[in-house]
Amino acid sequence: AAHAKTVMDIETKLAGASMTRVESRDPYATYNKMALAALSKTAPSLNWNQYLTKAGIPQNLDSVIVSQPKFIKQVNDILAKPDVEAVKAYLRWHLVHSMAPYLSSNIVNENFAFSGTVLNGVKALEQRWKRVLDNTNNNIGEALGQEYVKVAFTPEAKDKALEMVNNLKAALKEKINTLDWMSAGTKEQAQHKLSTMVTKIGYPDKWRDYKGLNIDRNSYAKNVMNASEFEFKRMVNKLGKPIDRSEWLMTPPTVNAYYNPAMNEIVFPAGILQPPFFNADADDAVNYGGMGAVIGHELTHGFDDQGRQFDADGNLKDWWTKEDAEKFKKKTEVVVKQFNGYQPLPGEYVNGSLTLGENIADLGGLTIAYEAWKKSQEGKKEVGKIDGFTPEQRFFLGWAQVWRVNERPESTKQRLITDPHSPAMFRVNGPLSNMPEFYKAYNIQPGSKMMVADSLRASIW
Repeated sequence: AAHAKTVMDIETKLAGASMTRVESRDPYATYNKMALAALSKTAPSLNWNQYLTKAGIPQNLDSVIVSQPKFIKQVNDILAKPDVEAVKAYLRWHLVHSMAPYLSSNIVNENFAFSGTVLNGVKALEQRWKRVLDNTNNNIGEALGQEYVKVAFTPEAKDKALEMVNNLKAALKEKINTLDWMSAGTKEQAQHKLSTMVTKIGYPDKWRDYKGLNIDRNSYAKNVMNASEFEFKRMVNKLGKPIDRSEWLMTPPTVNAYYNPAMNEIVFPAGILQPPFFNADADDAVNYGGMGAVIGHELTHGFDDQGRQFDADGNLKDWWTKEDAEKFKKKTEVVVKQFNGYQPLPGEYVNGSLTLGENIADLGGLTIAYEAWKKSQEGKKEVGKIDGFTPEQRFFLGWAQVWRVNERPESTKQRLITDPHSPAMFRVNGPLSNMPEFYKAYNIQPGSKMMVADSLRASIW
């Protein structure tokens, strides 16, 4: 109990010196370039030269990016007049906590009782094979990915996904041209950024080489440590070398996607190009409502409140006129206010500022996906109702069905204060309630729970 209090006290001090989740969304706030000599003055209690040498960092390093200066100062204060036993207890906790999922069953179960049940309300630990599979994907995901894509991702699926991406890019290009709130100069810059945005689909062109990583059947925990050390050395080895633009930040089996502002790229692993997001044999309306909106979501991230601060080359650079930036901010305030009003649990509300970037991306993604879908149907034979739903209704159902979740209240509470994404229900109903196309498709009438007054609706991209 004494050690637990010690750990909690130190964690509380560090948390108090950390930026809030909303504050850390500002890329300028977290980009603090500092000379190594200045860092040593800011936090003299840490021997930075020794630390970097032990970490294998090249000796010619002269500056670093300090994401959270106040945090570093707090670490320094703790170590300036250290309670050695307290620091030891704190470091022991972090070592055990980081390795707990990979140790003996009594430790695994105790760790789950806290992290799984107390924090997230989960009653049963996942089967061991599922946990090991996830960990394999996390640590050697491109080795696993080579096997995965052989059975789960065909060349035809990749071609169709690329076609969708190109259609979405064309729709966004047209959307930018027609914006009535953006000046010609900013539009030109936006179009340049869009035209240079790189698309990666399915899996890397160049697979990662895991040579030097030792994995055997003697110790699961040792394999995890070996993989962690291998990844750290791989990361350090990139310092001072040309940027590898072929590198992926997600593995092929991952059911997710991302926009990387530093590379100005959108990436869609094979894992997300599966039902219910995408099915090469499915109705276009459902595919565009699902995967099409995800593609649009990632495209829009390049122009959300964070992504818009990076230029076409991935540099943190303001390319907007002051007037356009103010108009954009005013429009985003409508989104913030709207989502602040959503209440997933009694007395628990969505944080519209924390989730702003994702909400912008959802609304923008759906808008351009709808337009891309409509454009893609020109010249094709019209598909009528399927299972009683019109094509327009199926588009929105395509979006809704990818966010079907079953989440416990404890987990929802955690996510409301930590996750930049809104809860699934509001990722669906939130953006759709701003889209005239949705109102028309489902004949939404005044008095409906989905009805938002015209004056209160958000529209950006």
